[in-house]
Amino acid sequence: MRPLVSRRAFAGVSMAAGLMLCERSVAASDEPARLAGAVSFDLGGGGERAPWRITLYVPPGEAPVAGWPVLYLLDGNAVTATAIDIERVQARYPDATGIASRFVVVGIGYPGDEAYDGLRRSWDYTPPPGRSYPPYTPGGPTLRTGGADEFLHFVTRELRPAIERRCPVDTTRQALFGHSFGGLFVLYALAGMPTAFSHWIAASPSIYWEDLVLLKSIDRLENGPPVRARVLLLAGAYEGELAPFQRDAPDRDARLGRLSSARMVELARAMAERLDQIPGLASQFRLIPERTHMTVLPDAVNDAVRFFMQTSR
Repeated sequence: MRPLVSRRAFAGVSMAAGLMLCERSVAASDEPARLAGAVSFDLGGGGERAPWRITLYVPPGEAPVAGWPVLYLLDGNAVTATAIDIERVQARYPDATGIASRFVVVGIGYPGDEAYDGLRRSWDYTPPPGRSYPPYTPGGPTLRTGGADEFLHFVTRELRPAIERRCPVDTTRQALFGHSFGGLFVLYALAGMPTAFSHWIAASPSIYWEDLVLLKSIDRLENGPPVRARVLLLAGAYEGELAPFQRDAPDRDARLGRLSSARMVELARAMAERLDQIPGLASQFRLIPERTHMTVLPDAVNDAVRFFMQTSR
């Protein structure tokens, strides 16, 4: 008689067999996949500060006479491949897409393979004065915020010259995209250095962060000299209400509480209207249907490209 095998044991054996098959399917000649046309390098840092991992994509062919337009992306580990694919697929067909020309993509990320470095982005993307928060994990480092000025200096004084040394750049056509904390940084950078980029795209910006500290910077922008720039704010429709798959979740009330506290859609829409009143700024808001805070990303990057590179600007 054969011994009886429990379902749990059978599942474990099946999983192990699947892993063995997966391991055996990787041949010695296989190589890691690459992003076509892209290179990466580390830049900045020093002392106890680690460098940033930069991914640079330059389209094939000769640059325009004025140089390449450049799209800079925060959270580069999470979104750069999406932007590169949009450039490779869509920019080749301007009659079908309305994208005026090919463009350079610069992803600003962190060393490592994870999509996000929560500790570093919490520091880099948030306005001063900042605060300290408990570690993400027991025994881990304290989470600190408020490093946006330092990061803005890196982007404008170190990174941009490094890109200009590597390819011809149109300094009048440069865009900055960020999502969540990255969107918060985009708006803070706009307020402090409005001539640094021609186009600013803030997707699901965390305007609520630390008692709306961003608004002090917007006050200064309103009272400063006229500027000339275009701004796009985006949010997902399910950042203002629960998505269908969340409505019966056990933590439904907690999710509703977080949505109510963040006021993502409300604050982004109001910010777009406020910025549009500033002389020289043209600002707009777009609500992306059926998207949550995380699923909005591919749509937001696609909209950023269209906003930045559309034929009629």
